[in-house]
This record gives sequence, C-alpha cells and structure tokens, in this order.
Amino acid sequence: MHTHSEYSPDSRTPLAQQLKALLAAKIDIVCATDHNTIEGGLRLQELAKDQLRVIVGEEVSSRDGEIIGLFLEKPIPRDLSAEETIARIKDQGGVVSVPHPFSRNRLYHIRRSALERVWQQIDCIEIFNAREAFAGDNRRAEAFARDREIPGAVGSDAHRTSEIGRAWIEVDDFAGREDFVAALRAGEVHGRLTGSAIHLATRYDVFRKWLGRRRTKSSA
Repeated sequence: MHTHSEYSPDSRTPLAQQLKALLAAKIDIVCATDHNTIEGGLRLQELAKDQLRVIVGEEVSSRDGEIIGLFLEKPIPRDLSAEETIARIKDQGGVVSVPHPFSRNRLYHIRRSALERVWQQIDCIEIFNAREAFAGDNRRAEAFARDREIPGAVGSDAHRTSEIGRAWIEVDDFAGREDFVAALRAGEVHGRLTGSAIHLATRYDVFRKWLGRRRTKSSA
C-alpha cells in the first residue's frame, strides 16, 4: 500500500526492477505512491499489464504533513492544507490514507493537531510501516486507529527493491475503490521492520540523484 520508485526524489529504483521484485514477492496488488506525482504509478500500471494490479496513488506533501491519495487520475498539488488535500483526493473519488502518523524518525509525518482535525475525513491510517525506527510508533498508530474505528493500512514504504515485501496486508478480493476500504477492515497485517540503516541508504540515493542533476546541468 506504500511504495516509491525512480519517480520519487529519494528513490533510484527503476520501474522495471520494481515490477520484477513485486512479482518475486508474490504481491497481487500494489499501491504506487511516489512523492508529489502519479507518473510512476501510471507508468507501472502500463508495464504491469496483466501481471499485477496497480493502484495509482501519490504521497502528497501537504502543509500539515504527508497524506496519501489512492485511486487517483490526476495529481494532487503539494503545499495545500490537510483539509484541502483530502478534499481534492475525494473530489476524484479517491481514498485517503495517512502514512506513518506518529513517526519519530521522519520530519514530514502529519502533525498531531492536523490529524485530530481531519481524522473523521480519512479512509484508512497506516498501522504498520516497515521503515519506522521505533516499533512503538506503529503501535501508537494502531491504537489511534482502533480507538476511532479507522481501517488500518500497511506499507513497506519501499524505496529500494530489497524492501519490497517487508510489509503487506492480506485482504479478500475487491472490485474497486468502492469496496477497497471495507476489505481493509477485515485485513490481516504482515510485516517486519526494515531497520534504521535503510534511512542512510535513502540519504545516499537523494545525494546521487542530486549529483546526477548537477552533472546533467553542467553538461548542457
């Protein structure tokens, strides 16, 4: 339910390699959620064809922190309020998911004050993220979702192919976005934490992409 590819600024994973890893991990459905773009999801959907179901999504950088939109047809602009971001996702008939809401190792998780404002408008909340540095942060998210009866989402948050299959949710089959959230309510969570070192690898990937852009600019 939460993956990144070369279309995210902090991932260098080519879509072809991502697809190969997803198939090897026996994932049936993937949510492509690159940062502030749906292009990766659209391209993966084309590549996957009949091999894999791809839900096109986007991890949006709102002013209040990151919010995921799923089943999108158009990109959601960044830097809007949480309320406006959610409204634009729902205007498309999309599903709203909040990733890593209580993360202590990330700067851009949704602010608690914003989560308290909008929790009744979200469709699901990530109760297990494999990239959390502290297992307790996932437990806090699970407790928050349980207390408010919000369906749980699960994400490997994979930026590299080695992370794919670290976390997933097993659900009954569903026809589309209409019964997707209902399927999540009865889902079974599977996952293990990736480990803190993966965040250093991500910083390296960000640097390599930045360096590549600098070299391209210098050569132009």
